[in-house]
Amino acid sequence: MRIAADVMGGDGGCAVIIDGLLRALGDHDHIRTMYLVGDEDAIRPALGQAGHLAARIEVVHSPEVLSMEEKPVEGLRRKKNCSMAMAMDLVKQGQADAILSAGNTGGLVAAASIKLRTLPGVDRPGIAAVMPTKTGNFVLLDAGANVEGKPRHLMHYAIMGDIYAREVLGKSRPQVGLLSVGTEEGKGNDLTQETLKQCQGLDLNFVGNVEGHDLFSEELDVVVCNGFVGNVVLKTCESLALRMMSWLRDELTATPIRKIGAALSKNAFRSLKNRIDTESYGGAPLLGVNGIVTICHGSASARAIRNAVQHSVEALDHHINEHIIDAVARANAKLAEARPEPAVAQA
Repeated sequence: MRIAADVMGGDGGCAVIIDGLLRALGDHDHIRTMYLVGDEDAIRPALGQAGHLAARIEVVHSPEVLSMEEKPVEGLRRKKNCSMAMAMDLVKQGQADAILSAGNTGGLVAAASIKLRTLPGVDRPGIAAVMPTKTGNFVLLDAGANVEGKPRHLMHYAIMGDIYAREVLGKSRPQVGLLSVGTEEGKGNDLTQETLKQCQGLDLNFVGNVEGHDLFSEELDVVVCNGFVGNVVLKTCESLALRMMSWLRDELTATPIRKIGAALSKNAFRSLKNRIDTESYGGAPLLGVNGIVTICHGSASARAIRNAVQHSVEALDHHINEHIIDAVARANAKLAEARPEPAVAQA
């Protein structure tokens, strides 16, 4: 197994990302090579603690970086030797099996779509964000790869989310729902209504329309939506979780009596914090492209990077792309059979 890491995109510099990658290398003996793609002058000092792991590390020098502010496609055209593009080339050329980056999300999606292409039968890739529930988690996709979407795209997201939930998250028969403004079949817009019809014909445990208040009910394993809605949901939930923890801390330290109560309940609050901690998962997979692509947050810590590698390894071990190709091919064929034959014009 070989993983290419763009180490230049994170907010904290390459040292933080490399720290996480070294921890992951220590966890996984079957990672044969870890490619560190970026400025070699910055990478070498951060490898001082690599020790025996250095034999499995290869530095690939890149003279450029795609910044967070740059427009993805324009930036990639202008900076063909940026760390993200060069790391993606390693996957394209078969030298690496997976890529990980904490850089420009739009750039990573664009690079994967252009260089790796989508899997056979898949029209658009989707970002699968893993979100917490009381006892586990669920997958939300698309979480922002494509702002617009067609029913066929969302149908593919349902299939890919089901496979990821089964193969990587260990759900035996995931419950898949379509995010809408009501549970009734007639609710929603043209996109969700047509998507509902297509998903009802799939060999999935599809439960139909779900609403926003169903997301954390523990009864859903996959929630499907277009990228615009998914990204708004994801960022709103992340922001609310952070604010709630901050508000809770303020209230618990407002008086001496509350401080005593907080001290007695510290283990419960620690468990709650761990449950909503986005770094416990580390990164979001970009599903539907010809390779394993993991998107990490720009502010990712070493722990987050380590966990992102863990889930990249699981995706490779479970051959999720092969499963996606087979399932999408069956769904596309079934959809084609269900379409009425075009009327023949009479002479």
